[in-house]
Amino acid sequence: MTDQNSAQDPAYDVLVWGASGFVGKLICEYLIEEVIDNERVRWAMGGRNQEKLEGIRAELGEAAKDVPIVTADAADEAALEKLVKQAKVVLTTVGPYAKYGTPLIAACARHGVDYVDLTGEAPWVRNMIDTYEEDAKKSGARIVPCCGFDSIPSDLGVYFLDREVKKQKNAPCPQIKMRVHNARGGMSGGTIDSMLTMMEEAGRDPSIRQKMNDRYLINPADKRDGPKQPSDTPVEYDADAEGWIAPFVMAGVNTRVVHRSNALLDYAYGRDFLYDEAMYMGEGVGGAMKTFAMAGGMGAFMGAMAFSPARNFIARFLPKPGEGPSQETRETGFYDLRFIGKTEDGEKFNAQVTGDRDPGYGSTAKMIVESALCLAFDVPKSQVGGGFWTPASAMGDPLLKRLVARAGLTFDMV
Repeated sequence: MTDQNSAQDPAYDVLVWGASGFVGKLICEYLIEEVIDNERVRWAMGGRNQEKLEGIRAELGEAAKDVPIVTADAADEAALEKLVKQAKVVLTTVGPYAKYGTPLIAACARHGVDYVDLTGEAPWVRNMIDTYEEDAKKSGARIVPCCGFDSIPSDLGVYFLDREVKKQKNAPCPQIKMRVHNARGGMSGGTIDSMLTMMEEAGRDPSIRQKMNDRYLINPADKRDGPKQPSDTPVEYDADAEGWIAPFVMAGVNTRVVHRSNALLDYAYGRDFLYDEAMYMGEGVGGAMKTFAMAGGMGAFMGAMAFSPARNFIARFLPKPGEGPSQETRETGFYDLRFIGKTEDGEKFNAQVTGDRDPGYGSTAKMIVESALCLAFDVPKSQVGGGFWTPASAMGDPLLKRLVARAGLTFDMV
């Protein structure tokens, strides 16, 4: 690895750390095919293994032949610090973050380098905030976890609905619900590995399980309380959604990110704000049957995952980190999320957020790239200073604009 520039004059706008992985390669493809033609970006591919990175660069074709490669041992603190100084923004796909992410985030926090990742590991995010937020505030590093399907559609969906309702009512919605109406895509090996890691940690340390149940887990230290929130595991008929609902596996991180956004935005959604997420399963008897089947299957799966022998057995049959769905599955995937907001006087507003690729890979790759570019080019540090942020609190309107213009998302009032 060569240190080409100082932190004051970084060589790269974006450093893709983990570029040789499955989602890392998708990110590089997106940068080459969609971004470079429209926006001048200095970027580099990064990781531990020079040979693997060169192989990925060769697979990317002629357009990638001049993309720089930087390497470092992820356990070598000095090497990581030298590496991050070369970039305005470090974009990392290397998870589970509780296993592999801490040294990189520490280096960025110490040296004023902006950072985005794809974590869905809320307990790890809490630990990083407690450990490195003061460093980030002093150095000016903007640390923004959860910049993929965990949790941009939820975080920006609530932000968008709140913004649009205020244009009409000049008041927030004290309650918003998100319902997953439809989604299609392959299972993410990285997401599964992160979930397994959290379950292993919870088995070793009971306090982790308590943290996972805390709806305000990642809120700022002085804003860790609020009203009792709706259940994370609903199995019921929802009159507002006009159908039956079942638990949504990603609600555990998305709801925490939305509540942190509310706190960081000076309680823009209200101090008594209520928020929950669920899968919409349909109306009538058919919807009820699907709801109970989904809830029963998920309960059995999570129960089995709580015990290490069963967890280890099941893991043998699940996608591994670095594995992912076919190109056809990624490109034909999609998601359709509905947000239902209620004002103080009971008036109901509805918003819809859609993505044009499978959630965990195709859409996630585009969202994290646009997040990194938004920090690099659209949001000056004089406007948003150092610290740990959420996508909505750090980037808000500029990121919404990018996601609609470039990343295949839509945000509409219905």
